[in-house]
Amino acid sequence: MIIHFITVGQKMPKWVQEGYAEYAKRLPKACSLKLVELPMAQRGKTSSVEQMKAEEAKRILAAVPKGARLIALDEHGQQVTTKGLADKMEDWLSGGQDIALIVGGPDGLDRSVLEQAQWRWGLSKLTMPHPMVRIMVAEQIYRAWSVINNHPYHRE
Repeated sequence: MIIHFITVGQKMPKWVQEGYAEYAKRLPKACSLKLVELPMAQRGKTSSVEQMKAEEAKRILAAVPKGARLIALDEHGQQVTTKGLADKMEDWLSGGQDIALIVGGPDGLDRSVLEQAQWRWGLSKLTMPHPMVRIMVAEQIYRAWSVINNHPYHRE
């Protein structure tokens, strides 16, 4: 299974790239994490938030591989424990589909993306900067894989 980590926003600082890469490289080919960075919509004085989200949604949906299960990171999504994420990931692995894990731009995801999501994942009730989200998601995917495989990385 490939988890296509589709994010709006490019040109992350080196520390973000290194942090993300550290966890992504730990995952086996059977559960690999592939980062897909998309440009943000141009923000201008006359652009509405809805227009920008709609523009980003077109790019996001075009980047989702055919047949992939769409998972949206959303501030109103379901928050789960590490074990809960591992259970979700086990379902994903057994389903045989690739996953498209979506992070929107600074204004969030357009309704068209949220409506197509098969699950909405909420990381926290806290507002987090996008660079941190990339690293947190990569680490949590690795941690969930560790739980599934009884790897000592995760300790309860």
